[in-house]
Amino acid sequence: MSEKSPRLRAELEGIPTYKPGKPAAADGPVAYKLSSNENPYPPLPGVMESALAAAGSFNRYPDMACTALMSELADRFGVPVSHIATGTGSVGVAQQLLQATSGPGDEVIYAWRSFEAYPIITQVSGATSVRVPLTEGEVHDLDAMADAITDRTRLIFVCNPNNPTGTVVRRAELERFLDRVPSDVLVVLDEAYREFIRDPEVPDGIEIYRERPNVCVLRTFSKAYGLAGLRVGFAVAHEPVAAALRKTAVPFGVSQLAQDAAVASLRAEDELMGRVGSLVAERTRVVEALRGQGWTVPETQANFVWLRLGDRTTDFAAACERAGVVVRPFAGEGMRATIGETEANDVFLAAAEAFRKEL
Repeated sequence: MSEKSPRLRAELEGIPTYKPGKPAAADGPVAYKLSSNENPYPPLPGVMESALAAAGSFNRYPDMACTALMSELADRFGVPVSHIATGTGSVGVAQQLLQATSGPGDEVIYAWRSFEAYPIITQVSGATSVRVPLTEGEVHDLDAMADAITDRTRLIFVCNPNNPTGTVVRRAELERFLDRVPSDVLVVLDEAYREFIRDPEVPDGIEIYRERPNVCVLRTFSKAYGLAGLRVGFAVAHEPVAAALRKTAVPFGVSQLAQDAAVASLRAEDELMGRVGSLVAERTRVVEALRGQGWTVPETQANFVWLRLGDRTTDFAAACERAGVVVRPFAGEGMRATIGETEANDVFLAAAEAFRKEL
């Protein structure tokens, strides 16, 4: 009898592999990891205590409804509990959105380059990616994205600030774009880096969602809140979309430790904003230093910077690693470096300056 492999879905062929940020070497010269947009600070006050308390009940399933966290989020953002859904990081919720809206024959629009998970989760759903190039200024081309809408479009991602370029879409252009989107197409405002925005013209997606039933907002506790290792994110959307997200969630996907740590983090917002303020100040210093060295750096409202390096990208990343810092290269395109602790940023800046002088 001939042996055959189990039949797998054809959509899985050729799916790009998600590339996590390279870790700092344990035994080499690399001392700092600026490749994953992680928060360099330890957990916020009260978070470790809540996590340790939750650890005592690992033999029990977590609260599948995330009751305490959902209530805390509803109070924090002034939205109904029924308009919230949680998941394993904002990327987990994004995948649930694809499951709920898109399948074979459907189209999903997003800017490119943008968050590298978008093509992966789109292809897994069986839908077709429609990638719209960024403008020369590394910003979403919303007019071109609106032009790309067809009767097969089911979902549009707008990453704001955009990962990996850090650039933003401002209120007037976003509202104009949303006016062009059919009401039966879901627009997902991916705001994983919302807390780092200082541009007053960039709207809070949750304010946009209130008036638009086809807008969903993604947020995460991985970045500003520093809970990247616990995998907890959430969406704010009107009832039909939020209910669909709860239906597509992996049962018990968000651990009790993550839920309790997220609640404690929300209650430590004063400390959070102080830390974010320090990172924003470092961001300004790094951008100004890079521009002073002669680099072209897009205006960033996230906790990272982007350099368009083309075919020099991998060489630049290798030079940084030799200097003692790991960055995130996108081969043939550019490099993203997280704003970390001052010492890490100094190593990165020195490596960038040395590389620039060799050009």
